[in-house]
Amino acid sequence: MSGKSDTVVLDKVLTQADFDAFAELSGDDNPIHVDPVFSAKTRFGRTVSHGMLLSTVLRGLLDKLVPGGRQLEQKLMFPSPTYAGDAMRFSAIRKSDDGRHVVAEVNCERIDDGVITCAGEATLLRPEHR
Repeated sequence: MSGKSDTVVLDKVLTQADFDAFAELSGDDNPIHVDPVFSAKTRFGRTVSHGMLLSTVLRGLLDKLVPGGRQLEQKLMFPSPTYAGDAMRFSAIRKSDDGRHVVAEVNCERIDDGVITCAGEATLLRPEHR
């Protein structure tokens, strides 16, 4: 993980074991996430990440960007699937900071082809304003 005051980046490979653990934790055991045989027969061809798993990784980056900040809002889109085994680049980039609220752009991007699989924006309240 690398970071500076306005950008935090994490390169990570999410594995099937990660998908399975998140399914157990969240209760979302949809076969598209946890059953490679089932998923192979779908339009995706293999298992895909839970959107909220991606959101959780991004939330961790936001805490690096604004330590102790309270997340007030998050808007996310999932234009492409994130597959088990894909090398991903997660990023949180400070877009604005009025001293009370920080707005950050968040992204999940496949490293090998640059495809964005998750993109959005988050608003955080600085901890001193809680």
